[in-house]
Amino acid sequence: MSDLYIGLMSGTSADGIDATLSEISETNINVIAHLEVPHPQSLRQQIIDLCAPGDNEIERLGRLDQQLGRAFADAANALLDRAKVTPEQVTAIGSHGQTIRHRPNGDDKFTLQIADPNQIAQGTSITTVADFRRRDMAVGGEGAPLAPAFHQAAFSCEGKNRVVVNIGGISNVTLLEGKQLTAGFDTGPGNGLMDGWIKRHKQVNYDHNGDWAYQGRVDTPLLQQLLQHPFLSKASPKSTGREDFHLDWLDGQLNTLDYPPSPVDVQATLLEYTAQTIHQQIEQMNKAIDDIYICGGGALNKALMTRLQQLSRCSLTDTSAMGVEPQQVEGAAFGWLAHQTLARASGNCPAVTGAQRAVILGGIYYA
Repeated sequence: MSDLYIGLMSGTSADGIDATLSEISETNINVIAHLEVPHPQSLRQQIIDLCAPGDNEIERLGRLDQQLGRAFADAANALLDRAKVTPEQVTAIGSHGQTIRHRPNGDDKFTLQIADPNQIAQGTSITTVADFRRRDMAVGGEGAPLAPAFHQAAFSCEGKNRVVVNIGGISNVTLLEGKQLTAGFDTGPGNGLMDGWIKRHKQVNYDHNGDWAYQGRVDTPLLQQLLQHPFLSKASPKSTGREDFHLDWLDGQLNTLDYPPSPVDVQATLLEYTAQTIHQQIEQMNKAIDDIYICGGGALNKALMTRLQQLSRCSLTDTSAMGVEPQQVEGAAFGWLAHQTLARASGNCPAVTGAQRAVILGGIYYA
């Protein structure tokens, strides 16, 4: 028997809400409808500002939590309207929320996602599952990445070694050896640095098709400097976020050079940096890979996709080849995680997050 689930996701790029309606059973996942709702610029800026330490954080967090909760509910309702589905037909919403801080290391490691699930349940009249990451941390995991378990359910194939690469603000990879999920971890930057840099210099939110980066030239000394980031040499399990890869860090790297690279050359270098870090982390798996599938917003960056194919030693395409459009994957993943929670089934993979054991994730907020 199949049930309908909505997945809601706002990623590291903080550009908007991905809402995905899926039909999910124990053996099948079928995406029915999808909607992207851009954040108003003022709301996006509040998210970005809160991702870094600042004044009056608790007050700002509390208010933004409520605003995002209502925005998530509105996105779910708009998706229902588009699909001509009533709230009564949907079993649950799985909401990732918006990460504003991710500290996966140390004695008191924590991760924090906001977008009040009480507001979502109230605003949609649909049971909502949220706060997926902290239970994994409670059993010793990093709380991320969680998408690889969904990649296993949706994309694994007996007899094929596949890598699924999600390129959002941060990039992560999943290794599927046949039907088994054997590795998954964050690789470093995705779109986040490129988005931030073009926003600073061109006042647009992202580099369409990588057109601006394509006009520049890779600055080799800067690239080599960026490749020294300590996260890149860490062994998995590992996860990262804006806390490690942000414009202030990039400015610090630029200040070590004896000359100022042109802004367009920096953009070209950031694209190359994203491509190389993804490629290097895949190569370090030391596995014979049959196919690489790309999802997330990075799949729409033609220049980035071209560079990844040039670096790859096997076929590389996006996840539409497996029936799920790149921008729909993460939303579908959190709908699937809600299904796992209500079925009292685990949603994490200890080999990926470093958790001591598989556990049921998320808190349930009944309609």
